[in-house]
Amino acid sequence: MNRPLQIFLADLTYDTIAISTEAMPLNIGYIASYCIKKFGSDIEIKLFKYISDLEKALVDTPPDILGMSNYCWSQNVSQEMFKICKGTNPHALCVWGGPNFPVDLPSQELFLKNAPEVDVYIPIDGEVGFMHVVECALQSDECENIQKLVLSSSLEGCIIRNTEGKLQYTLADTRIKKLDEIPSPYTTGLMDKFFDGKLIPMLQTNRGCPFTCTFCTDGNDAVMQVNRFTKERVSDDLNYIANNIPEKVHSMFISDLNFGMLPGDLETCNLISELQKNFNYPQRIIATTGKNNKEGIINAIQRLKGSINFSMSVQSMDQDVLQNIRRANISVDKMMSLAPTIKESGLLTIAEIILCLPGESYQKHLNSIRKLVLTGLDDIVIHTCMLLPGSEMAIPSERLKYKFQTKFRILPRDFVTLNNGKRICEVEEVVVSTKDMTFNEYVELRVLGFVLWMTNKGILYDPIIKFLTELGIDIFELFHKMVQRKEISPIPVSKILDRYSDATKDELYDSPKAIFDMIQNDEKYADLVEGRGAINVMQFHHAAVLTECMDEWTDYVILIAIELLKENKQYSKDIQKEFKTIENFCRGMCHNPLGENRMDTNPEYILEYDVKKWLLNKTELKNFKFPRPVNTIFMLTDEQYKIIQDTLDMYGDSIVEKTKVLKMISQHHLWRNPHYQNVQDSEKELTEQDAIISPSINRENTVFSV
Repeated sequence: MNRPLQIFLADLTYDTIAISTEAMPLNIGYIASYCIKKFGSDIEIKLFKYISDLEKALVDTPPDILGMSNYCWSQNVSQEMFKICKGTNPHALCVWGGPNFPVDLPSQELFLKNAPEVDVYIPIDGEVGFMHVVECALQSDECENIQKLVLSSSLEGCIIRNTEGKLQYTLADTRIKKLDEIPSPYTTGLMDKFFDGKLIPMLQTNRGCPFTCTFCTDGNDAVMQVNRFTKERVSDDLNYIANNIPEKVHSMFISDLNFGMLPGDLETCNLISELQKNFNYPQRIIATTGKNNKEGIINAIQRLKGSINFSMSVQSMDQDVLQNIRRANISVDKMMSLAPTIKESGLLTIAEIILCLPGESYQKHLNSIRKLVLTGLDDIVIHTCMLLPGSEMAIPSERLKYKFQTKFRILPRDFVTLNNGKRICEVEEVVVSTKDMTFNEYVELRVLGFVLWMTNKGILYDPIIKFLTELGIDIFELFHKMVQRKEISPIPVSKILDRYSDATKDELYDSPKAIFDMIQNDEKYADLVEGRGAINVMQFHHAAVLTECMDEWTDYVILIAIELLKENKQYSKDIQKEFKTIENFCRGMCHNPLGENRMDTNPEYILEYDVKKWLLNKTELKNFKFPRPVNTIFMLTDEQYKIIQDTLDMYGDSIVEKTKVLKMISQHHLWRNPHYQNVQDSEKELTEQDAIISPSINRENTVFSV
């Protein structure tokens, strides 16, 4: 060829309402940097993240090769981009790659049959496979002959639709073992244009997962070996990110599948800790922590001062269910036994479970929730079971074995009207009943999951949970009763719970076609744009509560707590007096977290007990009585205001947009801090008592400030 080979690489996000997939496209950055290293000036590569940018470029200057990532959140728009590319350049080679690809041969054939524009598929780590495609293409004398040449070749790491339309597999192990062989997309400047104040940097320190979970696209034997970047490479990437991050971006993603669990992760945490000291970045780290070696994980992420949550992805507490999803090599009991140590280390703890797993019944799911609640975790997140094309659970034999009944729904915010007028959206398949669980049970458990999401989150209702627990009350009943006693809830809360239940049902469709037909209707599509559909039901209603009725939700939590105290004959005058302080403490913390006037609406309450100190100790609240009642003002700090406002500015202020905002804000940045007024004398009188009760309070781990 008498000119450089023109290559477009895209990892797309929808942004019709807010940015849906906000991570920088590090994946295609790796592929680009590896190919540039191999072929230099013989190629020209452009990277794309935004749909409209790619669509325009495909029409104006179509490439010789279009390569696109394939995830569940970008499958349909990628296929549409391939169609546009073929329409403007019929000779273009279309290459797809990523984990959203079936694991069994018949399903793979059907998958690619439904994507006729795709010439090549690269199912595992893409650098080597795509490099072979480019190497072959460069052997062509004319760009019009590239497609024919590649389709008549056998290329390692690739599935090729040959010139006869049949699939040709050449899937040798092409994974790169020494990852530093891939030049950094950051330090080579490939990511520079994505530091745009809208996207969040992504860090990768290793690839691979030693676990074989059947619901996960990474539970593949082919990627069990974990390969790492060196400490020096990770350090270079981190420093480049910190030196280029826009002022209003406070978060960072870590894409490692088991962060903190593996050798070298402690060093990474030390490097990030240094960034936090020198750059005050990142304030929030979004990562999936490991499934085993929890002691090592605790030791590692302690260095990050609460900017990362400790996630215990147990998925179920039932041994039979765990066996069904091939998680027998993960010790749930050991994982949960570390919860007290994690709490004492000042880390927020999150447990994740999945609803409607193989072999799970209504009672088994309730039992899992109860066990997790009794462990005292800060947050319990219940996910709907998705059938991902690249997972073992999605293969026909597994569906039949457990009698999965599935429905389809639009991925949150993943819809767009393209420049050519066509409407596209992404669809996921979810399990809504099995041979062991009915649809009505599924809906009821989804509502319970929402109540847990709202009420069991660490910090805000810790005083109520701690108080009830100290009195021997089963704290699970607090959440369970909030579902069962909805008729006595404040009207705004009752409406939210009804809306949540209705939305759980209304988001489901019988087929992808039903969804595609629906979005072609102008009125229905307008509903999506206005936030009346294509939402994450849990996150949307979380944002709705914080915006519309946070005070009323707290009133309802308090009302049910009092019911439990009375039922358990634990409501004496002394307990009432103590609990009144706790009520007011929680009311003060939760007030107006996201309103424009949040710095001006600072509630004041009279407190008779020092709740802050009590939360840091293991003795009863009565031991922390002020010598005299103390007036307390609940306020947000300037730093809290800035972090929240910067994030609102990035994503927007509607309820739908706030779902993204809340994902990016740590809990300790969200709630108000109690400021005691004229408390010096009381503090002085309590000093001797504090020394007796707790001689070594670790004040660095508290989220409160005086």
